[in-house]
Amino acid sequence: MKILAISGSPRKGRMTHQAITELLRDCKEDVEIISLAGKKIQGCIACTACAADNTCKVKDDWNEIGEKMKDADLIIFGAPNYFGTINALAHACLERTFSFRHRSDFALKDKLGVIITTCYKRDMHDPVVGVIEHSFNFSNIKTIAKMQVNSYNSCYTCGYGHDCHAGMVVYRFGKELEEILPEHLPPEVDSQEETLAEIKEVRKILMENGVKF
Repeated sequence: MKILAISGSPRKGRMTHQAITELLRDCKEDVEIISLAGKKIQGCIACTACAADNTCKVKDDWNEIGEKMKDADLIIFGAPNYFGTINALAHACLERTFSFRHRSDFALKDKLGVIITTCYKRDMHDPVVGVIEHSFNFSNIKTIAKMQVNSYNSCYTCGYGHDCHAGMVVYRFGKELEEILPEHLPPEVDSQEETLAEIKEVRKILMENGVKF
């Protein structure tokens, strides 16, 4: 089985990428993990040039990713919540899959899908899940599992978050801090008990669908 995992975060190696890596640890299938960090991906421009042959004519870093999506049996897509919805880079990647579905020729039809979302508040995952799942449904990808990961926003690392009343740090702790210490940060993925429990459950679902660990 070919598994393609896409980390839609613009931050390489952070929570979204960590969650994907932890989920696929010790997986014995043909696995490729792609980070969108640093990639140039334009959103769909609705030119409809793809209608003739189901091939996107916009040339950038997405084209290779799109081919890998067509070649995969299982697509894992992870993305963070930015400003109450999925981040722009991840959304652009999903938009471009519009090129795969013209004239009933669904290039991603019947592929399996897993959704991973990262956010600093557990109740903020649903908007991101909704966008990814809608895209999967649009392409006839079968969503078999969803996973939520605790994360933190840029206020924790911008250099001013400890005493900025417009930011999430003061909002969360209800006071200014002298400095942001490790205990103020959400733990890394491999130390999040709730997330590790979710990973265990998602792995069970993957194994039920033929994935070997």
